[in-house]
Amino acid sequence: MRTRTFLFAAGSVAALVVFAAAARRFADERRASRTWSELAALADPDPPRFDPAMAANLPPPARRWFLRSLVPGTPLWRVAEIEMEGELGLGDRAALRYQPLRAREILAPPHGFVWRPEVGRWPMRIAGSDGQAGDGAWTRFWLLGLVPIVRAADTPDLVRSAAARGVAEAALWLPTTLLPRHGVRWEPVDAQRTRAIVEHAGLRHELDLEVADDGRLRTLRLMRWSNANREGVFRLQPFGGTVLEHGTVEGVTVATRVEAGNFFGEEGYVPFFRVELSRLRFLG
Repeated sequence: MRTRTFLFAAGSVAALVVFAAAARRFADERRASRTWSELAALADPDPPRFDPAMAANLPPPARRWFLRSLVPGTPLWRVAEIEMEGELGLGDRAALRYQPLRAREILAPPHGFVWRPEVGRWPMRIAGSDGQAGDGAWTRFWLLGLVPIVRAADTPDLVRSAAARGVAEAALWLPTTLLPRHGVRWEPVDAQRTRAIVEHAGLRHELDLEVADDGRLRTLRLMRWSNANREGVFRLQPFGGTVLEHGTVEGVTVATRVEAGNFFGEEGYVPFFRVELSRLRFLG
C-alpha cells in the first residue's frame, strides 16, 4: 500500500511539473504569436515606390547600395517574413559546436522582430523564440518543448541588444527601411564604407556597411550592447558579418547567404550564425 501511495504521489508531482512546463511554454508561444501579428499589422497595403532620387544625396557607398538593391518602382516594403536554414554555433566561441538550424522570422525595422528557430537534432532539439517590440524583448528556449534552458525577458539590457539586431538585419533583408524617408541619417566613412544612424524609441544605432564598387553589400558592423563575452557583462562590442551571396526578390536585392557573430572585425571573431535564405515574403 505504501509503495502504491508513493508511486501515485510521485506520478502526481511529475504530472504537475509537466503541466506547469507546458503552461509556461504555451505562454511563451502566445506572446511570440501576438507580437508576430502586431508587427505584421505594420505593413502598408499600398506602399510608395522607390525613386532613385531618394538616394541622390547620400554618401557614394550608400547611394551605390540602394541603386543596386532597389529596382526603380519597387514598393518600399516595411515588413517581411523570412525562412532560413543553416547552422548555429553553441558553446564557447573558442570551440563552437555547430548545430543544424531552421528558423522563421518576421522583421519590421526599427519596430521589432520575432525569430522562431529549431536548433539541433532529436533528442537534443531546442526551440523557442527571440523577439523585440516596443519596450519589451525576450529570449526563451526549450529543450524538447518541456525543459527551459534560456529564459530572459524585458530588461533594458535585453531590449537594447535586441533592437540592434533588428537594425542589422534590415540591411540584409529589408533595405527599404533604411532610406532617409524613414528618418535614417547617412554619413560617409571612406570610399567603400558608409554609416547609417538609426534612432528609435530612445535608442541610437550606428550601422557601418562596406559596399563594393558595383553596389553589392559586402559586410555590416555595429557596436551592439551584449553580454556575449568572457565576463558575461553587458557592454558595447562589435557585432557583424559577411554577405556571401545575393539574390533578388520582387525587385529587392538581399543577402541570401550570410555569416555573422560577435567581435566582428577583431582577432577573436568567430561566426556563430551561418544561414541561407530559403524564403522571403514582403507583407507591405
